[in-house]
Amino acid sequence: MEMLGRGVSFLEYYAGVLALVSLTATVALGLLTTERVFLSPANRVRAQLAHRAAAFAGTAFLLTHVALMISLEHVSPAAAVIPVEGIYVGFGTIAFDAMVVVVITGIVRGRFAVTGRPWVWRLMHASAYVAWPVSILHGLTAGRWAASWVSWSYIACLAAVASALLVRLLATMLRPPQTAEWVDAPEASDAPVEVPAGVNAPVSLAEARRKYREAG
Repeated sequence: MEMLGRGVSFLEYYAGVLALVSLTATVALGLLTTERVFLSPANRVRAQLAHRAAAFAGTAFLLTHVALMISLEHVSPAAAVIPVEGIYVGFGTIAFDAMVVVVITGIVRGRFAVTGRPWVWRLMHASAYVAWPVSILHGLTAGRWAASWVSWSYIACLAAVASALLVRLLATMLRPPQTAEWVDAPEASDAPVEVPAGVNAPVSLAEARRKYREAG
């Protein structure tokens, strides 16, 4: 029971920090997965896998953080989805709601592709770019005063996303422009189609029916 108590106490204070670090990795990798200048196709696939793994870890830590805050009666259950506990805790509520949208759109991504409206998916999935800075505000303002290493971890998170954004911008600037390539189409001809010698095959439906009747 003592070990369990220590584990709960650790997660009470640091599950949110771990969720933020994982969310930072998710956002940074999400910025990198679509660039095609510095990453090869194989590395883009690896980045996408790492992006999904970081999102899964961040979601797990976030749910743990929210569940502990409610079970330990630090906030009311309604505060998980509605900002009713003040502005600082409300930052966390907004970040949590945005992450729920990100997770759901990530799961049903294929449905948006089938409907032919991928821009709707991109717009909704971009909620991560809202959840991330708001979660940093929540971590710096809500609860007890953050330890120095926690504050430095927030600075590292800012630097990581800023670096990924810089790489994305450079890739966009260096990407060669896409130009339409002119391809000569084959010329149409009204000349009859010649059947090669020795080939006993019908060249039309009527000819096929005639051969079928002759065959009995």
